[in-house]
Amino acid sequence: MTQPKRLLLLACVLALGAAALEAPRESAAREHSVQAVAMPADYLLGDIAHYRHETWHWQRVMGVRRSRASVVRRHKSPHYRRWVRNLWRKRAIAHKRKAHRPPHRSQWLCIHRYEGRWNDPSGPYYGGLQMDISFQSRYGGELLRRKGTADNWTPLEQMWVAERAYRAGRGFYPWPNTARYCGLI
Repeated sequence: MTQPKRLLLLACVLALGAAALEAPRESAAREHSVQAVAMPADYLLGDIAHYRHETWHWQRVMGVRRSRASVVRRHKSPHYRRWVRNLWRKRAIAHKRKAHRPPHRSQWLCIHRYEGRWNDPSGPYYGGLQMDISFQSRYGGELLRRKGTADNWTPLEQMWVAERAYRAGRGFYPWPNTARYCGLI
């Protein structure tokens, strides 16, 4: 076989191989576009539930009242469902951002520096802010029931429980020595 015939045969084989590879991709894309058009707006309900759960999680961590939820299932409009999904998404982002910045974060970190590790399991004081059981049940009762003692909580959850005590009028006095070291009392 001559050189030009070989090149022509090779080009034909490559063209057929490329066409065979493109055919499934085109049909899959066509099926996907048909499914996207025919897909009901029910997938939005899952997104709404996810963002609502995330929003309520951060509200629970901060100890603030839960946002009310409306019944979206009876509204079939995908535009309305998208609007509700975007509303809950914005709420989830805003509450997560706020939860990651407790009001007295630097003060709690200073107190933690003189107390124990965040996962300190040795009683009668637990966690990085050394909270006893009565303190935990009073200001973080839901976390105590759900996760156990403060050594099982995240540092953020521990700071928000301490923040609840601070807001209840206790200030930094539950940590008298370390609060003095930090210049808080």
